[in-house]
Amino acid sequence: MKRWQFWVGLALSAGFLYLALRGLEINEIWEPLKSARYWWLLPGVGIYFIGVWVRAWRWHYLLRPIKSVSTKKMFPIVAIGYMGNNIYPARAGEVLRAVVLKRKEEIPVSASLATIIIERIFDGVVMLGFVFLNLPELATLTGTSGFIGNIQTLALWGSGAFFGALAVFMLAAMFPERAEKIIIKLIQVFLPEKIREKVLEIVLKFLKGLASLRSPKEALMVLLTSIVIWLLETGKYWLVMHAFNFRVSFFALMLMNGIVNLATTIPSAPGYVGTFDAPGIAVLSAYGVEQ
Repeated sequence: MKRWQFWVGLALSAGFLYLALRGLEINEIWEPLKSARYWWLLPGVGIYFIGVWVRAWRWHYLLRPIKSVSTKKMFPIVAIGYMGNNIYPARAGEVLRAVVLKRKEEIPVSASLATIIIERIFDGVVMLGFVFLNLPELATLTGTSGFIGNIQTLALWGSGAFFGALAVFMLAAMFPERAEKIIIKLIQVFLPEKIREKVLEIVLKFLKGLASLRSPKEALMVLLTSIVIWLLETGKYWLVMHAFNFRVSFFALMLMNGIVNLATTIPSAPGYVGTFDAPGIAVLSAYGVEQ
């Protein structure tokens, strides 16, 4: 990662963290922590690891056309990747797990990165689904302007981006020979001759990683698995909520889950500091939860 990208991410995190914590006194944060029922966190941790296992299965499923790697072997690699996301900025953990997979299973990094990008696209589609499903309820609480208007705009732009990317990748997967011809032509036109061969090699391995999208059935399976993953994630938040003195509906937590995870696509400091907190607080505040 370039130094300027790190500092931009850090600045964005600081800005979001300021929005999340402005106006709060230390004792307003400390009191809920003192009275929390921490035993609710134990099943939350259990749900989290079940979710990681399902993510490992999804990655195993996406990689099958390249190499069959058991979910048991994938689980620690996925866990390492998510650890990396909390240590390094800009979701560098995604690249980390591709590198670890290359060392352990000899799968090209570019091919495994293609499957990781597919994961992120399907995750984005599910998050947008959560947002659209629950926006009407939020609109009745906050009106149709201000915060809710911004979320609607974000969701519409996000839909175009995620569905557009999904369409491009599915077409490239279903028509690999045509996609290869187009890519070769673009490389010949836009890249200097000395790097064409190397770039083409990387891109062709990347295309190989899209093989799991060659049929609607395969894509549907990835989508359904992604829905299960994010419902488990919402269930984790529901359990953690019970450790504190507030209650909102499961659907409200689905909306919060969707918005905060779309927000964490913004470059930030390690652990999504700020980009996770500010949107989550905004959603819960709209439902009447004290900041």
